[in-house]
Amino acid sequence: MVYDVVIIGGGVIGAAVARTLSRFRLLVVLIEKESDLAMGASGANSGIVHAGYDPLPDSNKASLCVRGNRMMENLCDELEVPFKRTGSLVVGYSDDDLRVLEELLARGRLNGLAGLEILNQARLMTMEPNLSPQARYALYAPQAGIVCPYTLTIALAENAVQNGVTVQCGTRACGIRSEKGRVKGVVTSRGLIPCRYVVNAAGVWSDEVAKWAGSASHTILPYRGEYCLLDKKRGDLVRRVLFPIPGEKTKGILVAPTVSGNILLGPNRRLVEDREDRATTDEGIDEVLTGVKKLVPGINEKDVITSFAGIRAVSDSGEFVIGPTDLQGFINVGGIQSPGLTAAPAIAEMVKNILQEEGLRLVKKPGYVPRRKGIFNFAVASMEERQSQIAKNPRFGEVVCRCETVTAGEIVAAINSPVGAGTLDAVKRRTRSGMGRCQGGFCGFRIAEIISSELGIPVDKITKNGPGSELVRSRT
Repeated sequence: MVYDVVIIGGGVIGAAVARTLSRFRLLVVLIEKESDLAMGASGANSGIVHAGYDPLPDSNKASLCVRGNRMMENLCDELEVPFKRTGSLVVGYSDDDLRVLEELLARGRLNGLAGLEILNQARLMTMEPNLSPQARYALYAPQAGIVCPYTLTIALAENAVQNGVTVQCGTRACGIRSEKGRVKGVVTSRGLIPCRYVVNAAGVWSDEVAKWAGSASHTILPYRGEYCLLDKKRGDLVRRVLFPIPGEKTKGILVAPTVSGNILLGPNRRLVEDREDRATTDEGIDEVLTGVKKLVPGINEKDVITSFAGIRAVSDSGEFVIGPTDLQGFINVGGIQSPGLTAAPAIAEMVKNILQEEGLRLVKKPGYVPRRKGIFNFAVASMEERQSQIAKNPRFGEVVCRCETVTAGEIVAAINSPVGAGTLDAVKRRTRSGMGRCQGGFCGFRIAEIISSELGIPVDKITKNGPGSELVRSRT
């Protein structure tokens, strides 16, 4: 079989491109080297839908961010992904800070944003009473919002699969096969995938993949960002996304609500040599906690239930790198750092247009299904909805994860979903099981037993997040 398009990378960009291309009569396959989707930057970022006042006017970042923001609400509605337009505040403490806020305000207006305004201290404290009393000003952007990045990634891919796209996890790209200056296939850990076009959405490895195609378009600088997550009992600390005054190369350490009711803190920014180095450090966590307490002094480290880190794929130009290359049929989509999550649906449309300009024939598919049905969420359902669901399937009456009130029915649905979960972390990303106060200490092995039963895999072969992370060594 010769595919029309191979997409390398199972993050939000690859998944968004897959979903966009699924509208057409094409053979498309998305390959991901890890055991599940969203295991890179798309699984460890702030989940902020940025308004678009920060990118420089006339840049790809600016136009794609603003358009992606406008697309996000309808997209999440179609995919049954939780989305909240919370608004955001960039907080200032001095007259110098006020001048920066005025610059951001002017930049945002040039980028096409309406409704931006600078708030005085009285309005600011009314809107966010737990903010530092030292705060004097803030730029308010009502367009900003929050979304769960890995839920969005998985939903995009599932909808693509509903419409005929193939997703292959555990498939590492190893090279590009070409002939007479044109793409002929992708060499993978599972063999050659013949194809006519390749979309390089390989995240922190996008520059290396580009080299296989003879493209020196960009170099990736891997920056690690560390985060802390607070217990849901502190979910009322802030109502909006809170930013400090941005630095030259970063938006700073933020405080943000999440769609699940927690509060997210971070990230910091450290250049690292190892592109897979997602370890957290004592120094990094201290830096995050120190930073967020300047915004919200009432934050207490005792309320932190977990910490994690992600690697940002920053290009050496600082811009998104999106476009064709000298190798016909090979498209780069690299350096997609913040606001990449926000821009993802707009980037996908841009890539579709580039593919068409490069000769890919796009014929709309009859029967395309734009809506994706999510897994029934027992925790937020009404009593009547719960009873109705249990009547259909008694496993929805069996609570497995106490912290997040996740049932066996939801876990089984996640395992058997269009892009099925085969590891503990994959189930976690789809159901939130193991994301509460005990971090899976109570429910972890029970989930492993359900995975084992559903997939016919021995329990000692079940992993947390792929090969090398087996839960047990052997049976006794």
